[in-house]
Amino acid sequence: MPEDILFQPLPFRNLTVKNRILRSNMAGRFDNYDGSGNPARINWELKFARGGVGAIISSFVPVQMRGRIIPNYAAIDRDDRIPFWRELGRRVHEHDCKFILQLSHAGRQRDIGGIEYAKGLSSTDRPEPFHGFECERMTLAQIRETVDAFAAGARRAREAGLDGVELHAANGYLFTQFLSSAINDRKDKYGGSLHNRARFLLEVVAAIRAEVGRDFHLQAKLSTTEFNNSLVPWESPGNTIKDSLNVCRWLEEAGVDAIHVSSGSAFPHPKNPPGDFPVEEAVKTYDSMLSSGSGALRNYLTFRSGPAAQLYRSVWIKARGETIEGINIPDAIAVKQAVGIPVLCTGGFQTASFIRQAIENGVCDAVTIARPLIANNDLVHVFASGKDRPDRPCTYCNKCLVNVLENPLGCYDETRYASREAMIEEILSVFRPAPFA
Repeated sequence: MPEDILFQPLPFRNLTVKNRILRSNMAGRFDNYDGSGNPARINWELKFARGGVGAIISSFVPVQMRGRIIPNYAAIDRDDRIPFWRELGRRVHEHDCKFILQLSHAGRQRDIGGIEYAKGLSSTDRPEPFHGFECERMTLAQIRETVDAFAAGARRAREAGLDGVELHAANGYLFTQFLSSAINDRKDKYGGSLHNRARFLLEVVAAIRAEVGRDFHLQAKLSTTEFNNSLVPWESPGNTIKDSLNVCRWLEEAGVDAIHVSSGSAFPHPKNPPGDFPVEEAVKTYDSMLSSGSGALRNYLTFRSGPAAQLYRSVWIKARGETIEGINIPDAIAVKQAVGIPVLCTGGFQTASFIRQAIENGVCDAVTIARPLIANNDLVHVFASGKDRPDRPCTYCNKCLVNVLENPLGCYDETRYASREAMIEEILSVFRPAPFA
């Protein structure tokens, strides 16, 4: 369908993607505890490569072990990680699909801490306000070490033959903790003014360009509006789109090839991923976080209490607003007008005509999709067949989100399956073929 904008190639400065639909960053606890990769991860990514997406943005890949969100995610912190990522990239490339590695650092926002470190690192020493994750304020030496770790991660991605990297500067992780006016309380050159708060991110971009050159794809994901007080109303709202437009311009000047628009100063957040908050389902897995933060027990008891849980859910939905599909379009429009590099937009996309109109109207150059692709791995093929939506679309129930703490990532909405057994069969399919015959 060459006349359809959805299936026209997307040219970046150093990379061309075959269509305008990318798999957004997501994955489950498929890997080994020590940060080494696992065949289940390859099986997972191949679901989407076979399903027709133009490129896959990997899950959160920590550049330091102290920067991981949760155990059992593959890392890029050492050279001996390269062979795994090389094999994953090779397998994805067999399906004419690009693979972009997301270089990441959790900072203080760690769902479940590993055995290596008691506290995360951050721009601040104040605990994260919702779960109560504790942290240490990074020293200048630690900032320098982390800048170098990101550059080394980019070098390893290039040596692995991957197609580019993305800096996860969104959704409450370490870069957000520096960028955010609501979180960063430093008094040194990394705090105060917006340019000072952006210094860490810009230093990482410069270090990556010095390490891998300017001919390797580099993009950045930003929460362009933070909505930091959505669930904790006494907190500051944080950065606005006006702030982020300046950051986007600085990133373009520094050599970033694309901006990936998201929202929210934490994850999960009512604006990201937009949808329901399944409190009954959350009770089953949130207990994993009871030792992670000082507020986790309070939250767990809230989820267990019927009236309190429904009140929390109503607050979540009110903070989310009415829009789900295309929730970040207003910010994407503003970013698209402010920069000359391609703009990617995430936010519940799963309707071909809606995506097509957004791209044709100059809202963005491509969309990135997570949950609707979990629900329908072949969503791109569905669009190519002429359908506007899959027969069983994602319901935005977010049961996948709360299950990922303990269970394999997949769609947990039983209403989309013929039976519970069929749902379990699909969720566990990521483990086939098994690593050993």
